[in-house]
Amino acid sequence: MPIPRTLKSRLDREHVHYDILAHAHTDRARAVAETLHLPEQSMAKVVIVKVKERFVTMVLPATTKVDFQRLRGIFGTHRVRLATEGELTRLFPDCEVGAMPPLGTLYGLPVYVDRSLIGDEDILFEAGTHSEAIRMRYWDFAALVFPTVAEFNRTPTASC
Repeated sequence: MPIPRTLKSRLDREHVHYDILAHAHTDRARAVAETLHLPEQSMAKVVIVKVKERFVTMVLPATTKVDFQRLRGIFGTHRVRLATEGELTRLFPDCEVGAMPPLGTLYGLPVYVDRSLIGDEDILFEAGTHSEAIRMRYWDFAALVFPTVAEFNRTPTASC
């Protein structure tokens, strides 16, 4: 599947410099960095959550998980859950499920970025497919989506 036209058109229209990085097919954000021989912490992942009746794009390091307790505090409600696969298909019709780009505003969704990503020079993310990623300057990305910056990640605990 090629990069969604919605995404490519927006980046080109805004004259944003970006690199398309082809990689082995994988459905895990951390594995993308591995296949590209880049540090795992350089990869951002997208998690779509439903807050009450609206969907929100959460962008965080691929090496972390969403802290739902923090999200409940940020949004002031206990009604926060992951979007279902069916909901993702409807929200991102031109993307492979699980490969949504962090430009949620292209799809009418607000974007929240974990504070830990804003110090990075570049952001690397899935390009709507499980076999291509996009690398661009973080501040170019931020200028496209005007994200809300908050702390909502947690480091996964080792499982036995």
